[in-house]
Amino acid sequence: MSVSDRIRAAGLVVPAFTLPTAPFSPYTLHQGLLTVSGQLPVRDGKPLFVGKVPSVVSAEQAQEATRLCVMNILGWVSHATNGDLERVERVLRLGGFVATADGYIDAPLIINAASNLITEIFCDKGSHARIAIGVASLPFGAPVEVEATFIVKADGA
Repeated sequence: MSVSDRIRAAGLVVPAFTLPTAPFSPYTLHQGLLTVSGQLPVRDGKPLFVGKVPSVVSAEQAQEATRLCVMNILGWVSHATNGDLERVERVLRLGGFVATADGYIDAPLIINAASNLITEIFCDKGSHARIAIGVASLPFGAPVEVEATFIVKADGA
């Protein structure tokens, strides 16, 4: 089963993005190393989740937000690979940040949702190193942010 087939089977949709006009890029691709910058739980530019975990956003909602971050990452991977997610040879690393209320120590539990989704989609190629950090705040009041690094095959390889 292909990566795209597994995404469809999970009932997920990879968003389509266009590069923003900004002094930075949402990803860089250099010699097969693709780094996607931190993605927030947004759809159509609007935050779907706002607040700290678990005081405003429950752990379950934060995990849902984390999965949305992964889908946004995959949108940029799709952009970088001209829509060919099969070019992903390996997921190297995920970095997850959770905006936590005082005393909350389960940031890894929230970021597990990203790791689980990545390995569900990419199977063995999805095994990765990871960091999960609780932080005081994230952009736009988001409860989570996830970034990732991949190895991708050259176009046409």
